[in-house]
Amino acid sequence: MTVGGDDQNDPRFLNRELSWLAFNARVLQLAEDPHTPLLERLGFLAIFSSNLDEFFQVRVAGLHDQVAAGISRRTIDGRSPAEQLVEIRNAVEKLLARHESCLRDTVVPELAAHSIELLDWDQLEPSERDGLSVRFRQRMFPVLTPLAVDPGHPFPYISDLSLNLAVRLSDSSDGRRLFARVKVPPSLDRWVRVDDRARFVPIEQVIAAHLDQLFPGTKVLECHAFRVTRNADLTLEEEEADDLLAMVEMELRRRRFGRAARLEVAADISEEVLDLLVRELDVGVADVYRSSIPLEPRSLSAIAALDRPDLRWPEWRGITEPALASDDEPVDFFEVLRKGDVLVHHPYVSFGSSVVEFIHQASIDPDVLAIKLTLYRTSGDSPIIDSLIAAAERGKQVAVLVELKARFDEAANISWAKRMERAGVHVAYGLVGLKIHTKVAMVVREEADGIHRYCHVGTGNYNHHTAKVYEDIGLLTASPELGSDLSDLFNSLTGYGRSIDFQRLLVAPEQLRERLCKLIDAEVESGRGRMIMKMNSLVDKAMIEKLYEASAAGVEIDLIVRGICCLRPGVAGLSDRIRVRSIIGRYLEHSRIFHFANAAGIGKSRTFIGSADLMNRNLDRRVEALVSVEDPVLVGRLLEFCEIELTDDRLAWTLDGAGTWTKRHGPAAIDTHERMQQVAGARASV
Repeated sequence: MTVGGDDQNDPRFLNRELSWLAFNARVLQLAEDPHTPLLERLGFLAIFSSNLDEFFQVRVAGLHDQVAAGISRRTIDGRSPAEQLVEIRNAVEKLLARHESCLRDTVVPELAAHSIELLDWDQLEPSERDGLSVRFRQRMFPVLTPLAVDPGHPFPYISDLSLNLAVRLSDSSDGRRLFARVKVPPSLDRWVRVDDRARFVPIEQVIAAHLDQLFPGTKVLECHAFRVTRNADLTLEEEEADDLLAMVEMELRRRRFGRAARLEVAADISEEVLDLLVRELDVGVADVYRSSIPLEPRSLSAIAALDRPDLRWPEWRGITEPALASDDEPVDFFEVLRKGDVLVHHPYVSFGSSVVEFIHQASIDPDVLAIKLTLYRTSGDSPIIDSLIAAAERGKQVAVLVELKARFDEAANISWAKRMERAGVHVAYGLVGLKIHTKVAMVVREEADGIHRYCHVGTGNYNHHTAKVYEDIGLLTASPELGSDLSDLFNSLTGYGRSIDFQRLLVAPEQLRERLCKLIDAEVESGRGRMIMKMNSLVDKAMIEKLYEASAAGVEIDLIVRGICCLRPGVAGLSDRIRVRSIIGRYLEHSRIFHFANAAGIGKSRTFIGSADLMNRNLDRRVEALVSVEDPVLVGRLLEFCEIELTDDRLAWTLDGAGTWTKRHGPAAIDTHERMQQVAGARASV
């Protein structure tokens, strides 16, 4: 199977937006794969839709803004904003056709065969309709607000990603044609359960069947669902901000009024209603997408969450890392880390029994003086934040750097920041002009021989929910060198420190790009270069050109890139020795690993993990940190992880120089996520 493909405007690079769509196509393939458990397939259909929503909210909306502003700046592959919009439209239409077919023709019938039914209103029995009519009157009718559109009532504002009904009516008294909009309240369940069994009907169909109660004295002529996607990217003039928190809060209020970037409508919508919506929402015809399935398919995640273990992957809870496990009392993390570093690989290793427990023990330990942590994204019920608050209430010095500009988590981060401030936590709200994307924590402890620092540097967010499905790596250590580095890093983030010479950290934006280039140069100079780089995205033009240079000099390069890749591998004379693959499966590959086989001398490797992808924003506009892993045993484990992914022939896709991704189907039957679970299970049983 192949997905993607890219015209060669500039033969050295692939287009970022089309590469991202190829990634989402790989996600969609998991839903199409009959080997994926049925409810997981439904979940991937929802994830595909959620991904696409964000793509339109940010990337497509941004291209529209560039076109409107007359900006014709071309991307590294040579495309203008207008050209990209045309190609995006063509690619998205093909993906949506696959998505709709997968849901309508395959997944829904198979769900019905397993007693989970997604029905239309006209498929219900009269008695079932009667029961829903009672529930409509009791629960739905009171919260619905029909809005007329006429000379006295202007067309209402349609909020981002809201589900709405466009209703054409006829006045019973004089026959006048009328138009109204009904918003489906997000407080109501998107899929209405018909009875005690797993049988559901879309809520908009229930509302549509009872419009006579919302518009008495009229005749309903037609009713169609529609949905608008708006520009949701924040526009911050940070240099002019006296109060970054206040500015972000103000921009969040403005976000809901962003320009419309997409209009989704039911496939059977009339031209008259569609013309009205296009005119009132100020969208182009090319921004309209018709759908033959219920709109907002990301809501299918609620059905995918049904308690049917027979239709899911077997549950995996994550082992407790052997060094942190005990049959008796909880292990003293500080004692363990004094003996050596601990590598944790989530979700194969439990986040709760490692990182969460580390912060918890620090919060209750009477010898702990301070806890410092960066917070980019977290969950609504975060045990880590609870521990930080408890620590502050016990009189410990607690400092948290909260990134207010973490896209789509801004409001949650503001809420948590204010709660922590009320408890006495010292909260710093990021930096002007930069996002703090590092995943680092430090605990300062007073011991008999003086002050010691215990650290965690990871690749993923401090979020115990996503840690169950995001693949990430973290290093827990008592290294004095790393403790010194993190002290300097935190001080620079909360104060004014600059140009710090770190010992074990590579930190963006001041040093990371330059240091990575030097590491690549060392591989070239060794004459036997070998590099493995695992990341989420590879976009930065200068880094791609550096990799091309290394390939031309004879360096063997394996890239494991989950999402966007603008590098063309395997092109004669350009990238002969570069191979690119992507692992897409049960878990979201999220870790970053950078291995240089000869960076410390021939045969002497250096290996890093951390938060940075090779994107312009990560290298130049974010605070990122990579940490060198020094323990040879832990380096061996990291290379084992990479080797499993490089030999995977079940979840892996490979990229060719034309920009086409091809699904691997090999004889080894290596599924990265299953194999990693087996490796973790074997380590836990030793």
